[in-house]
Amino acid sequence: MRAVASWGRLSAPPHDCIALHERERLIEHITRHTPGLAFGMGRSYGDVCLNSNATLWMTRALDRFLAFDEQKGVLVCEAGCLLRDIQRLSIPRGWMLPVTPGTQWVTVGGAIANDVHGKNHHRQGSFGDHVKRLRLVRTDGELIECGPDQRPDWYAATVGGLGLTGVIVQAEIQLCRVQGPWLDTETLAYTSLEEFFDLSDASEKDWEHTVAWIDCLDRRGHRGLFMRASPADTQEPSPAPRQPLSMPFTPPVSLVNRLSLRPFNMAYYALKKHRAGRAQAHYEPFLYPLDNLAHWNRMYGPQGFYQYQCVIPMVDAREATRRLLEEIARSGEGSFLAVLKTFGDRRSPGMLSFPRHGATLALDFPARGGRPPRLFERLDAIVRETGGRLYPAKDARMPRELFRAGYPRLDELLTYRDPGIQSDMSRRLLEE
Repeated sequence: MRAVASWGRLSAPPHDCIALHERERLIEHITRHTPGLAFGMGRSYGDVCLNSNATLWMTRALDRFLAFDEQKGVLVCEAGCLLRDIQRLSIPRGWMLPVTPGTQWVTVGGAIANDVHGKNHHRQGSFGDHVKRLRLVRTDGELIECGPDQRPDWYAATVGGLGLTGVIVQAEIQLCRVQGPWLDTETLAYTSLEEFFDLSDASEKDWEHTVAWIDCLDRRGHRGLFMRASPADTQEPSPAPRQPLSMPFTPPVSLVNRLSLRPFNMAYYALKKHRAGRAQAHYEPFLYPLDNLAHWNRMYGPQGFYQYQCVIPMVDAREATRRLLEEIARSGEGSFLAVLKTFGDRRSPGMLSFPRHGATLALDFPARGGRPPRLFERLDAIVRETGGRLYPAKDARMPRELFRAGYPRLDELLTYRDPGIQSDMSRRLLEE
C-alpha cells in the first residue's frame, strides 16, 4: 500500500497500486485485483481518480504508439500515452490533437474517461468527439471495442464515464491538420460581463480558441482579460523545449490567501493589459500556461485546494454568472486562477460529458480546516436553480442531488457500470 493524492492534494489515502506494464497479462492483472480503478497521471482535482484502501491499476506504462497514418492523421496508441507526447510526435508531421485541456500532463485514458474540453469547444467539441475507437477491458475478462459507429452505446457510456465502465487500454484518435506549432493570438482587456459575452460571441466565427481570465475580487465591475487564438500559417519549427520552473516545496500555509489575492489580481490585470494586443505565440504557453510552473498545486499549502467548476445554460448565463461572481466577491474567498469561457451549441458525445451550451466558470480555493468553503453551498444553489452542473473531474464535494440533477442520463450510464470498479467519487455520489 502507498499513499496517492489527486492534484488537489486534499488527502493522500493508501492504495494497492498494480502497474499494468505486462501487456500480455493485462486481463489477468485487472481481473485478479478487484475492486479497482484505472489511474493515469492523477491530474483530476478531486476524488474521481482515487480508490482509498483498495486497488489502483496504474496505466502509465501503457505508453506505446501503435500506428500513425500520416496521410489521414489517425493515431492508434495505448491509454497511458501523454497528450504532451502525442503533440510532440504529431505537430512536426502536420497534425495536432483537436482538443486538449489546460495541461498536457494527462493520459489518453484519463482524457477519455473525463471527456476533457479545451478553449475551442465551439469549434471542436470535447476530446471524445475525436475518438474513433477505444478498447475496454472489463473486470470479468470481457474485451469490448467500441466507437461512434461500433457499439455506440458502450462508447457513449465510456466517454466521460469517470472510469466506471471498464479499463480503457487503447484508443484510435483523429487528429487535425496544422501548419506548425504557432498561434496568432490577441489579448483584449474588458471591464464588464456584458463586454466578455459580446467578445465571446463575436470571436467564435473567426477564432479557434477563446478563453478569459476574470478578476473575481473586482468590486467596481467584472474586469478581465479575453484571449483568443487561431493556428498560424508559419511553418517554423518549435524551439527546443525548456525546463519549466518548479514550486520546490510545500509552504506551511497557503500562499493563496486574502492578503495576497487582491494585490496579485491587480498587478496581473495591469501587466497583461499593458501587453495586450496581437502577437504570435507557441501553442504550449497559450494552451497550457500552468505547465510553465511544475508542482504549482503546492502553493496552496499542506491542506490542498478545491476547484469549483460549473456550467450554466446559455439562456441564464449572463445573469447567473454575475450572481456567482457577486457571491464570491462578497465572501472574500477569491481565486487568482479564475477562468471564464463559453461552450458551443453542440451535443456532447458521452452520457456524463460535462460540456453543454453555456458559460463555464472555474476557480480554485484553498482548503481550510478540512472542510469545503461554505460559499460552495450558495454557488450550488445558483447552479441548481439554472439547471447547470458541476465538473466531476474537478470535484471533491458535490452534493449527490446536484449530481443527479445535472446529469439526467446517469441511470442509463449505470446499466453499463462494471461491478468490479469503484472510486471514492462513486462511493460518495452513487452508493447508499
